Amino acid sequence: MSAGIDEKVVVITGASSGLGAAAARHLAEKGARVVLAARRTERLDALADDITERGGEALPVPTDVTERDQVEALVDAAVEAFGRIDVMLNNAGVMPLSPLDRLNVDEWDQMIDVNVRGVLHGIAAALPHMQEQEAGHIINVASDAGHDVHPGSAVYSATKYAVRALSEGLRQEVKPYGLRTTILSPGAVESELPDTISEDDVADETDRLYDEHAVPADSFARAVAFAIEQPEEVDVNEILYRPTSQNL
Repeated sequence: MSAGIDEKVVVITGASSGLGAAAARHLAEKGARVVLAARRTERLDALADDITERGGEALPVPTDVTERDQVEALVDAAVEAFGRIDVMLNNAGVMPLSPLDRLNVDEWDQMIDVNVRGVLHGIAAALPHMQEQEAGHIINVASDAGHDVHPGSAVYSATKYAVRALSEGLRQEVKPYGLRTTILSPGAVESELPDTISEDDVADETDRLYDEHAVPADSFARAVAFAIEQPEEVDVNEILYRPTSQNL
């Protein structure tokens, strides 16, 4: 796998909005062939059409990351269409924050399924192809909440700490194959994540934080591009960034 982005095959989960959509557009502008995965088919198709109309290459593949067979089919579709997979961006995530005593157990399960199992499914699907190629880059999206825990973030933070632990273990294990790994840990960035919060008081507090501090999603896209663009011998293992004004 050569340095740079041009003609690289990049699979992106959670691509129908927010961080994933911004990354898809940015990487496609830089010449990547992007394979777009999400559950919302209409939005996925619209994004692929927009990228194609702008001269890029995009393949939409409706995917639920909680279903392992669907993620395997996603990666297989990328390899069938383009002959390889160079980057796996495990971006899909949900953030229904709430204090533990609200006992929103179904939301806890959802965060574990999407934020942890979804990443594991992406790794499981991409890794065999990358081992065979002896080249590839797996980028897992964590969060600044994977570095700091606050009231209401316990389960969400736990899932993002898990992503960081999984990614570090992966980094150590893939060295014999020449693979690269990156953890991306953004702070408040414009996305639909706050929309997944069901508790009104927590949603209001989070909305205030985002309204005051959130930076555009293209900040995330640039961070993804930075990690991919490094020379092959450089492995950017983690990028933690926040809005300059964000103090938490």
